[in-house]
Amino acid sequence: MNTEFQDPKHDMRTRGFTLAEAMMAMVVLGIAAAGVLLPFAGGAKVRAEGMRGTLAANLASDLMEEIVNTDYNQIIDKYGTYPDTMAEFTDPMYANFSRGANCVEVDVPVSSDEFSEDVEFIRVTVWVKYNGCEIVVINRLITK
Repeated sequence: MNTEFQDPKHDMRTRGFTLAEAMMAMVVLGIAAAGVLLPFAGGAKVRAEGMRGTLAANLASDLMEEIVNTDYNQIIDKYGTYPDTMAEFTDPMYANFSRGANCVEVDVPVSSDEFSEDVEFIRVTVWVKYNGCEIVVINRLITK
């Protein structure tokens, strides 16, 4: 005969977690998971910004190359105030991007009060925006 005292608190039917203990475990687990996942969310944001910067640089470079390869005498007429538009991009990768250019003739100073009349330059400024915020600006002088 077993004479050992059996406490009803330790009966097999009463073992387990209470609702309060389970809730506390979920809170602790949630805090730990947030601490582990938070750096990944920040990294995704930085990656997206880097990708936008790369796409903007490509768009600006493409437009600048197009302008440079245009006949010198047609640059001002064609790209003088190239429109800042979002309608030209059909690839969804470039959604919310816009780009524009400004081309103006400039004179070269030869002294503090005199400009050269022999050398002609066009200053080309190309910019790319994402959601209206300027990301990339490229400036270049073009001569005949």
